[in-house]
Amino acid sequence: MKLKLTRPLIIFDLETTGLDLVRDRIIQISYIKVMPDGEEQRENLLINPDKAIPQEVVELTGISNDDVADAPTFKQVAQQLNEKMQGCDFAGYNSNHFDIPMLAEEFLRAGIDFDFSKCRLIDAQTIFHKMERRNLAAAYKFYCGRKMEEDFTAHRADEDTEATYRVLMGELDKYAPGVQEEPDRVLENDMDFLAEFSKQNDNVDFAGRIVWRPLLDKDGKPLLDNEGKERRFEAFNFGKYKGRSVADVLRIDPGYYSWMMAGDFTFNTKQVLTRIRLKGFNK
Repeated sequence: MKLKLTRPLIIFDLETTGLDLVRDRIIQISYIKVMPDGEEQRENLLINPDKAIPQEVVELTGISNDDVADAPTFKQVAQQLNEKMQGCDFAGYNSNHFDIPMLAEEFLRAGIDFDFSKCRLIDAQTIFHKMERRNLAAAYKFYCGRKMEEDFTAHRADEDTEATYRVLMGELDKYAPGVQEEPDRVLENDMDFLAEFSKQNDNVDFAGRIVWRPLLDKDGKPLLDNEGKERRFEAFNFGKYKGRSVADVLRIDPGYYSWMMAGDFTFNTKQVLTRIRLKGFNK
């Protein structure tokens, strides 16, 4: 289907050194500029972030520090991008939450006040989530073949519980070994497997203030334990100590513990922090 455009649309994606809008930088920007007459202009730029690319980002993107060593900085291409993007609308995947804010930050750091408020911002992920609902009612219809309102009263915890139980059993039936051909679409009827499969992050606390990070050797490769699993440590995921070992920070800056305990953090975060601190005392 041809896009009905009244002005150019830039479909773009960024790769960055991380997800922190303040500290991280763009290392790659790729876009397709679609004109109202259907003409398409493509460009793919590697960007020197003026800082080291973390090893986990190198492994994720395949873009190394050597790859960007001779690439221009964002500031050096900012005016060129500004000229090409003026008067355009923008589209991406999760772009309204990350790519647009990151691009706006990079423009401002380069001294260019690109006014995104005049642009129409289209996020394909938001469209996906709104059109293909991921709530319990949608799951019940998909896995059980019936509408929830046909079997249950809406917004009742006891009936939602029953529906969830049926959805879980329906998932295990649909993705059972022998039913699905693709190995990555097979679910094992095993609680350890399902718990691991259900994880969406590496949070230590529920709020994600403290996360698990892999221990790396001198070459940046994960260290393994006797069972072949990655050795990990608890790291702060915010603030001035982001990425640093919680245990190390509490040892060198004991006052940080008191600050967090008195701060506006969840009880669960404080509980996890205290557990790590006590573990350090017992070593």
